[in-house]
This record gives sequence, structure tokens and C-alpha cells, in this order.
Amino acid sequence: MRDTGPALRAFLDRYAGEPSLARLDRAGEAVACYRAVLPLAEELLWRDGIDDEAMRDYQAMHRELEALLARHEQDARHAFVVVIPVADRPGHLEVCLESLLAQCQAFHYGGVRDGRFAKVRAIVADDSRWAENRAKHAELARGFSRRGLEVLHFDQPEQRDELHVLGGRLPALASIVGDADGPDFSLKGPSRMRNISYLLLRRLAAREPGRLLFFFLDSDQEFRVLGCGAAGRRELLAVSYFHALDRLFHERPITLLTGKVVGDPPVSPAVMAGNFLQDVTAFLSRMRALSPTSGCAFHTASAALRGDAAYHDMADLFGFAPMRDAYDYPCDLEGAHDQRACFVRLAERLAHFFDGEHPTRVSCYAHRPLDTSVAPARTIYTGNYVMRPEGLRYFIPFAALRLRMAGPTLGRIARAELGDGFVSANLPLLHKRTLATVGRSEFRPGVHRSGAGVDLSGEFERQFFGDVMLFSVELLCERGFPRDVPDQAAIRALVDETSTRLRGEYAAKQSLVMERIGHLRAAFSRPGAWWCQDDAMADARAAFQRFIANMENNFGERSPGFQRIDAEAHRTERLDQIASAIAAYGVDRRAWEQVLATSAQRS
Repeated sequence: MRDTGPALRAFLDRYAGEPSLARLDRAGEAVACYRAVLPLAEELLWRDGIDDEAMRDYQAMHRELEALLARHEQDARHAFVVVIPVADRPGHLEVCLESLLAQCQAFHYGGVRDGRFAKVRAIVADDSRWAENRAKHAELARGFSRRGLEVLHFDQPEQRDELHVLGGRLPALASIVGDADGPDFSLKGPSRMRNISYLLLRRLAAREPGRLLFFFLDSDQEFRVLGCGAAGRRELLAVSYFHALDRLFHERPITLLTGKVVGDPPVSPAVMAGNFLQDVTAFLSRMRALSPTSGCAFHTASAALRGDAAYHDMADLFGFAPMRDAYDYPCDLEGAHDQRACFVRLAERLAHFFDGEHPTRVSCYAHRPLDTSVAPARTIYTGNYVMRPEGLRYFIPFAALRLRMAGPTLGRIARAELGDGFVSANLPLLHKRTLATVGRSEFRPGVHRSGAGVDLSGEFERQFFGDVMLFSVELLCERGFPRDVPDQAAIRALVDETSTRLRGEYAAKQSLVMERIGHLRAAFSRPGAWWCQDDAMADARAAFQRFIANMENNFGERSPGFQRIDAEAHRTERLDQIASAIAAYGVDRRAWEQVLATSAQRS
């Protein structure tokens, strides 16, 4: 075929007998041929199992298509601005940006012009406390820009400037963007940081009319998926996110689209303790029956989650069936090794749980054709969502509360207003809570370490009251919110009712977790267990003992997290804040939209 490249010809030769290719017009226009073949190639890539040669050809076909499109003077496809809020995470940020550059290099969406990718750029929205980390983030932006990926470092002086431009309108936005004149403008929180970024994006959209999409992700995520199979787990550059999103936003009236994540769960360890304890206890029970010197038996373990939200202790609250069976531990060691090495490896990983890693319940990518995966959404994953410029009216609500569940809360509001304009699609990003070089997250608010001890009370409190906020808003949306807003007394009564109901749910899970801590302690200390008798296992035993102690401290009867949410004065203050924020949402929305309209008129 004229104007087709070697990758496409190799693919057609490899699948010459494939019925799905029988009707392909091989004498037709080359661009149309690529566009017809690529969805089929994607299906075959996953059907037959990913192999490196097939994946390289799949990527190369995208590059060949882009080379053809570059001959056209006009390219009306969407340009993307990728926004990465970050706070004191230069290591995570570097991995994230490296994955974005690799995505651009593999698929060439939008082509290359003057040495830079023409339709993809990034903004690093810096909320760091430490000057040295802000300097590292700025250098990363410069370094990746030199390598062909334009990256803007949106530092705190520029953020203040963005707010000061608003002049007298700024005080009305205090709950959305914070105080621009405070002595410390760092660690404002991811919700406020996103909202401030929205103002910059609105000005970009005003200066650059045309098709523009804004793609938000977290700094601990990558433009890859996690493939699982008999050969183990592989991080794959097998999804062309920008080609897929451009097509969806071109063909459908979407305002706001959310993906999900694969890899580590997107939820707090505060709501994963019960199932992880169950899995670790099952690991010890199975390990006790094995010889420590026999070959590792944990490589045939379940490769992926069986059902949505299997990592969540209270999945039923979100409409998912709870997973009652224990999950096997999938050993990640490579090469020949014995049970002893597997035990040591899990012992090393136990502490990662407190950063949000879940060694036994990892989400893997399950391929579905893009079009069939699009569905109405109710939750926004704030680490993976895309919007048109008009979607900027959906600021992250209740940002001043600094609670978890901001994305799901916004999702309930967006669903109530946007209908089919708010969707989810099977375009997940790879999520890694911990950084391999340091063995933990570089920075995680609400998690405090002192020696071997871990205190989750800050994150636990943000999770509980975040759930109260979410489910209160969900009930209100069923009654017409945000179009209809009850008076504050009625909102406060509903928030009280929601808090009481959720506290009962949390109490039931605490009882279960305490019971499972006891089961784990008994399984670990059982007389005759080979790891208790082996001097070489001393460090691994100590790691297990620290884990059990930290689980008891954080989820036991005297847990500081539970004490914090039960403190009457604190609970009353938090519930008052939630009720007041919900009651003020309409006022906040009007102030925000007035500012967006003003910002859009600036050059």
C-alpha cells in the first residue's frame, strides 16, 4: 500500500488470515487505513498476550500515522495540557515525567515540531514546603523541556500572582483557593492547588482558542498500565492515552472524563487494614506448612483483584460486593529462590502498607475496547481526569476542609448536573505509592513516623470526615442539590445523621480489625513455626512484630485515630465545618464563575 510504513505492513503480514482484517480496503487512503487497523491491532495485542515485538509494532504504527498527518498543514485534533500537582516529591515527579515523555516518544501524538512534541505539554503545580524540593522540581521542568517535552514549573510566586490579578474578587474565593497573602503559601493541599491551577488553565484556554483538553494526574502515577499473567506482572507502555482521549472528546459530547488507576489502590490505609491482615494471616498459615528451603510457592498466586474495590474494607458502602476470601501473596522476587526469601521479602514490604501500598491486592489492567468501556460516572479520580475548558467550572469543592474523598464528592455533583457529559473510560494510569529508591513515599500528609512507629491518625481523621462529607452530599444530590439547597439547619441534621451511621460502620470494622490482629499475632507466634526458630530470620521477625504493633496502635481499642474522631469538641467542629461548606456551595460557585469569566477576558 502506498505511503504505509514497515510496522503496518509487518502487522498485516503477521495477521494475514485474521477475519477482522478481511474487509480492509488495502488500496484506500493511507491515513484511513491506519485508523481502521489500529483498533484491531490493539484487540489482537491483548488477545494474543503482549509480546515485545508486537507492542513495538503497535507503537510504531502510531508513529507512522503521525508522520503522515504531519504532511497536513492543519491538525484540528486536541492539544493536551497535563497538570501534575506536587508537594516535596522530586523522585516521584521525575518518574512521572519520564513516563509522560516515554508515552510521547512511543506514540508521537501530535508529532514533533522544532524539537518538541507539538500537542502535549505539562504544568508542574508546586505546593512544596521545602525550597530545595522546589528547586529540584524546577530543574526537572527545565531538563524535560530540553528533551522535547515542554514543562512549565508553576511555582508559588506565580501562583500568588495568579490570585492577586483577581483583586477585589479574591476574598470571595478563600474557601476555594486559600489566602494569597499568608506568610506560608506551601502545603495548601491538593484540592486548593488544583483550583489555583484552574485559573491558569482558563487563561491558557482564552489565549489559545481551539481544541484544548486538561489532563490532571498525581505525581505518584505513570502513563503505563500493569499487565498480569502467567509470566508475572509487567509495566507496559501499551495504551496511547492522547490518541484515545482525542477521539472520545471528538466523537462524544463529553465535558469531564475520569479514568481509574492500576497498581496500588487509590484509597487510604485507614480503610484497608482488615483485608490486609486477613491476607497476611493466610500467608503465614500456608507458609507454616512449607519447607523454608523449598522453591517459592507464591508465584501462582492470584494475579489481579477479583472484583472492584476488593482492597476496601467498606466496599459495600460504595455499592460493591465485599470480598470475603483471603488473597494469596504474589511474590515479586525474580529468579530461583526459596520460601525463606519470600518470607523475608514480604516482611520488608509490610511497612509499605502505611504509605498506601497493598502487597496482596494490586489492580491489574483488564483490556476492554475503548468505546464499550465508556459509561456514566459518579466518582472523579483526582489522579486521573480530563476536561474541556468549560469543565473548569467544576472546581474541587470544600477544599478548605482538607478532607479525603474530594474527588468522589465532586463526582456526585458533576453527575447531578452533567448527565452523559460526565463519563468514565478504561484508561487507567499506573499508581505507585512508594518510591523504589527510598522504600516509602517521599511525602504523605497525615502519616507520621517516629522511629519504628507509624501514626495514621491524621489520615484516619481526614478519611472518616471525608466519608461524612461525601455521603452527605450524595444524599443531598438525590434531593436536588446543588440546584436546591436546604437551609443550614437541615443540612446540619443530615450531616449528623450521616456521621452517626458511618461511625457505626467504622466501629464494626474496628472490631473486625482487632479480631484479625489477634489472629495474625497467633499465626506469627505459633509454636513450631520455622521462622521463629531460624536465627537468620531475626530481621524479618522484627519487621512482622513492628507491623503488628503499628496495626494495633492505629486500629486497636486505644487508637489515636478513633479517639480523635470521637472527641466531642473536635467532632462538633468538623461537622459544623462540613455543614457550613455545603450550605455555602452555591455562593462559592457563583463567585467562581464570575472570576472565570473575568479571567477568560484577560490576554
